[in-house]
Amino acid sequence: MDAIARPAPLRGRTTISDVARAAGVSVPTVSKVINGRDGVAAATSQRVLAVIESLGYESSLVARSLRRSRTDVIGILVTEFEPFSTELLKGISSAADGTGYELLAYAGLVSGEARPGWERRSLSRLAGTLIDGAIVVTPTTLMASTPIPVVSIDPHTGPEGHAAIDSDNVGGARAATEHLIALGHRRIAHIRGRADLASAELRELGYRQSLEAAGIPFDPDLVCVGDYQTAATAEVARELLSRRDRPTAVFAANDSSAIGVLQVAGELGLRVPQDLSVVGFDDVPQAANATPPLTTVAQPLHDLGAEALRMLLELLGGRDVPAHVQLPASLVVRASTAPPPPGS
Repeated sequence: MDAIARPAPLRGRTTISDVARAAGVSVPTVSKVINGRDGVAAATSQRVLAVIESLGYESSLVARSLRRSRTDVIGILVTEFEPFSTELLKGISSAADGTGYELLAYAGLVSGEARPGWERRSLSRLAGTLIDGAIVVTPTTLMASTPIPVVSIDPHTGPEGHAAIDSDNVGGARAATEHLIALGHRRIAHIRGRADLASAELRELGYRQSLEAAGIPFDPDLVCVGDYQTAATAEVARELLSRRDRPTAVFAANDSSAIGVLQVAGELGLRVPQDLSVVGFDDVPQAANATPPLTTVAQPLHDLGAEALRMLLELLGGRDVPAHVQLPASLVVRASTAPPPPGS
């Protein structure tokens, strides 16, 4: 009979007493070195730091925060780790390099659903003892009154009463729709985002403004709700693209929805872009890797994350920041758009 492999016993956590014993100093001396206080000779301090490095000692974050009234940690609160929030995190992480702050990413999704008000509950758990400030991605509630400085990225309700940053949703949607109109499309559908999100309202507004400017009557039957989700979009796209008078082009409110349209078009035997043109919004990495590569509106996601961090650092330093910062959005033309089929 083969021997049963057993896990190696876990090594006990290194304590401050272990560090003091290995360095040949007292626990108070180690504490002074960790917290950067005076009264320790340079040589002794270097010896203690070398022991800390070799033993892998980490002081308790909570205990450190109680002593210093700060943690040097910034919280990044997201509903879930999906392509949009992941790209923002990359920008935040890059901007945090060299600031002295560490990042704590926290997802509010519980049992597959983000419950209303999750941001406030999460902040109440983390504020003060674990994080000094927070960047909240697409918060569902107003963040005007918070126990710590907060910057919101693309808030659901729009910028109201707190520091917020987003991109030009209306301008980006206009660029997407005008691109399709310039190609000759007149029957253009819109797969909009969630009904409770300001970004969804603004992107539909840009779509409608472009139709009006081109003299194309708005047809409410060509607007469907995809909730910014691939699966939800697939259901409405299948009905939309199965009509006898189906649209020749679709502007989807985000790339996940646009990719859902591409998938349904393929299932129905429609060629993109020969039979159907598709435009998304966001320009997450999956857009360029789609089949065909997706024409989309690029939000500067890395820049949004980096600027949100810079705004938060200003607030943490006691300085004022603009209540609302908006970055431009730009059209990226790839292979999913072309003139409509002849005779359409």
